[in-house]
Amino acid sequence: MKYNQMSRLNCGANIPIMGFGTYSSENVREETKQAVKTALKMGYKHFDTARIYGSEASVGEALTEAIFVDRSVERQDIFVTSKLWGSDHHDPVSALNQTLLNMGLEYVDMYLVHWPVKLKPWATYPVPNEQDFERVLDLETTWAGMEKCLDMGLCRAIGVSNFSTIKIQRLLNFASVPPALNQVEMHPMWRQSKLREFCRDHNIHVSAYSPLGGPGNSWGSTAVVDDPIIQSIALKHKATPAQVALSWGLSKGGSVIVKSFNKYRMKENMRALDLRLDDRDLLDIERMEERKIMRGEFLVNETTSPYKTIQDLWDDEI
Repeated sequence: MKYNQMSRLNCGANIPIMGFGTYSSENVREETKQAVKTALKMGYKHFDTARIYGSEASVGEALTEAIFVDRSVERQDIFVTSKLWGSDHHDPVSALNQTLLNMGLEYVDMYLVHWPVKLKPWATYPVPNEQDFERVLDLETTWAGMEKCLDMGLCRAIGVSNFSTIKIQRLLNFASVPPALNQVEMHPMWRQSKLREFCRDHNIHVSAYSPLGGPGNSWGSTAVVDDPIIQSIALKHKATPAQVALSWGLSKGGSVIVKSFNKYRMKENMRALDLRLDDRDLLDIERMEERKIMRGEFLVNETTSPYKTIQDLWDDEI
């Protein structure tokens, strides 16, 4: 049985559960644009970008051509996510207006607070240095700006990214509009169990980035797709290890953001929507963590994420 390709958010909007990521450490505008156009032809409907990714313009060009020139898709059938960078916490409205200008769109479907940290105005690069951080984040003011973006029609939904349970609870204490979504790194070796439970209790959708463990990134690893349990389940279902990892993520009721500009892998990732893991598969994957703990092994990304320093600057972990 296939997965339902859409999930209902607490704001009433529907989000496609298979998202297409566009981050690249060395972003090539034309390559990204062509990848998005190819993804549209393959059936991807959810496109994830951010100011800091450097891909907003490329994504926007591909989408506007498909919508207004080729007329191959309707705007209302596409879900676009972008994010507020840490140096723009003082003015989310201006930041989102710039994003819309970059993309050539009238609105985005989801606007996220990228990290629960505030950066100095000059820190407009993906991995900040310690001196780039402001020690105080006035999240209440930031969220008021996010809610204003929503009221102005610049976005259809607002949410957060890389927020822990404690950070979200603080936000819920004063938010007039609760976050519709929390985007975090999640995969079979970093399961976010406590966070998922908290978000489920508060009707907050969880969207997983790096659902394969981030292979190809400087902080990522192939440990997920190389794991013998994942490979055994893939063999059982005549699927690929990547499809098994993605299906595991989808089985948790959220969405996944996959990032590959390789046409073969793009198709492979989409086919994860056709794979349903059985109870035994899910139990075996749960035991992966126990096995690694018993061996004294670190879980993938546990110490290698470039944002570990950011996380340690604050009073709780993701």
